Amino acid sequence: MNTKNFTPFERRVWLASPLMHGEELQYMKEAYETNWMSTVGQNINEIEKTIAEKIGVKYAVGLSTGTAALHMAMKLAGIKPGDKVFCSDLTFDATVNPVVYEGGVPVFIDTEYDTWNMDPVALEKAFELYPEVRVIVVAHLYGTPGKIDEIKRIAAEHDAIVIEDAAESLGSTYKGIQTGSFGNIGCISFNGNKIITGSAGGMLLTDSYHEMCKVRKWSTQARDDAPWYQHEELGYNYRISNVIAGVVRGQLPHLEEHIAMKTAIYNRYKEGFKGLPVSMNPWDEVNSVPNHWLSCLIIDPDAMCPQARDDHKAVYRPEYGKSCPTELFEVLDRANALGRPIWKPMHAQPIYRMNGFVNRDGWARGLSDAYITGGLVGKDGKPADIGYDIFARGFCLPTDVNMTVEEQEKVIEIIRNCFE
Repeated sequence: MNTKNFTPFERRVWLASPLMHGEELQYMKEAYETNWMSTVGQNINEIEKTIAEKIGVKYAVGLSTGTAALHMAMKLAGIKPGDKVFCSDLTFDATVNPVVYEGGVPVFIDTEYDTWNMDPVALEKAFELYPEVRVIVVAHLYGTPGKIDEIKRIAAEHDAIVIEDAAESLGSTYKGIQTGSFGNIGCISFNGNKIITGSAGGMLLTDSYHEMCKVRKWSTQARDDAPWYQHEELGYNYRISNVIAGVVRGQLPHLEEHIAMKTAIYNRYKEGFKGLPVSMNPWDEVNSVPNHWLSCLIIDPDAMCPQARDDHKAVYRPEYGKSCPTELFEVLDRANALGRPIWKPMHAQPIYRMNGFVNRDGWARGLSDAYITGGLVGKDGKPADIGYDIFARGFCLPTDVNMTVEEQEKVIEIIRNCFE
């Protein structure tokens, strides 16, 4: 319970804002001075080449957003109206919405505690229930790689393809290999809050020349190779701008620097929270190296004060020695710092509550409601709805690379005070 009044930060401490270096303006100016201001130009060519080499794929196609990349991936996967698609549950809805753009029906796969990503055990159960599914959409939450080997093995056993949403995990590795290269198709984002930004933009990653050509055509209104404007299929205005690509081009040399800064933030939080009934968002320290895009904590179950949420509001009852994400959000906001709740699981979203949801014990629906009112446990004694449990107890901390060490130390002090 927070009882101490902290002097607010003089400036807003953000969750994750861009860090600009100067080269971005140089390449934007180059686009302006050469008059390549549309969706072709040297900046686009360079970032496609650089990203493909960095991630280890043959082709990268620059697009207007990471969501556009995911949409193109769904088209390449051949999703048709009514097709069920297995999707990560604990993620932002941009991972899932492109499935619906093509008429597909998301079926959500519960989360595991080790990395907060798709649970391979639940995925196995899902194929027992829906053996016809041939597409799996996997996100790496907050820059942490999931259990890639297990998911790829299960996909191969069921002749399914993997679409990898690496929007949050650019630069993260699993067994020394970059995320974005494990799926049949990979997608990344350059949104304003990502580890590398263009203010907007994204990329589709593939080893297939045919797929690269299809996406380049679809993303430029599917114009045919003719001297006039001719179209034989539906197209989209999804190509990245050469100006935005200039921002990305100036950012890319600083990727490892940004990752180092994010990692230092994560480690300071981990050290600063020692002795509190919390733990940091976990990762596989043997096989993976996350980019630590967002640092998060999760409160121990017995250190949670009572908290209730509906679809729009949250309330809590303060208790000494205990806290909850709602209190952490409110206290930081009063101090002029921004934290956020963990992503609300997709199966608990109003738009997707009637969709299928599979946990490690098999078919399940409405578990989040039961968890709110007292909890359900699975056969192993753990919460039956792990994604919702993480949402209920988890919190995203300010992870801004523009945050000073002194500002972060004050954030740590504010959080500690909520439990002391």
